[in-house]
Amino acid sequence: MLDSAFDPERVTTITVDSYGTLVDPSAVEERLAEAVEDPEPVSKLWRSRSLMYTMVGNFVGYYQPFYEMNRDALEYALAAHGVDCPAEEREEILAEYHTLNVYDDVRDGIERLLDGGYDVYVVSNGNPEMLDSMVDHAEIGDLIADTISADEVRTFKPHPEIYRHAAARTGTPIDELCHVAGPAFDVLGAMHAGAQSAWLNREGGPWESFAEVDPDLAVDSFHDVAEALGV
Repeated sequence: MLDSAFDPERVTTITVDSYGTLVDPSAVEERLAEAVEDPEPVSKLWRSRSLMYTMVGNFVGYYQPFYEMNRDALEYALAAHGVDCPAEEREEILAEYHTLNVYDDVRDGIERLLDGGYDVYVVSNGNPEMLDSMVDHAEIGDLIADTISADEVRTFKPHPEIYRHAAARTGTPIDELCHVAGPAFDVLGAMHAGAQSAWLNREGGPWESFAEVDPDLAVDSFHDVAEALGV
């Protein structure tokens, strides 16, 4: 855990990202590798295109559920690399998002937060069906107070509206939220909206050099978040 400007006294509610924060999306790449001879460039383009679609959609006022955005991005990435992948197999690859495994630190780490008196909510770009299956498969329904989807406001991260909506849904002033996320854009979006944010650096990479601010807190696991809150 790195030194930070984090103020634990302000925090009353915890929100967390989903994919790459609670559950490990690597199984999707493994399933892609079964269909694609050289999966790495396809996977990278798929991921970057998916994020681009959500952000461009925010800017131009176009919305469709994240699962559909992800499907379009996968189709583009396959076509760009000249991969002929039947529609049925593409759907099987996408379906991996419903059965992702939870990271090892999640259950014990979040239990520490609950024992410390903090409610924990998922705030995600994923549409409600994706989040329901994620919670069920990961068996974390007893840890999560609720899931909050971008679908509720038809706006994706990192737009401030989704974080403000999350604050309203949890009944928490936004400056009393701490949002835990792996993607830097999600961390910055929460901070821009007025929340504190903890960057969960699962990949051990550097913080984004373009950002004008550092994350309020940089951690390696949910146990570090609990420690920072004194629980």
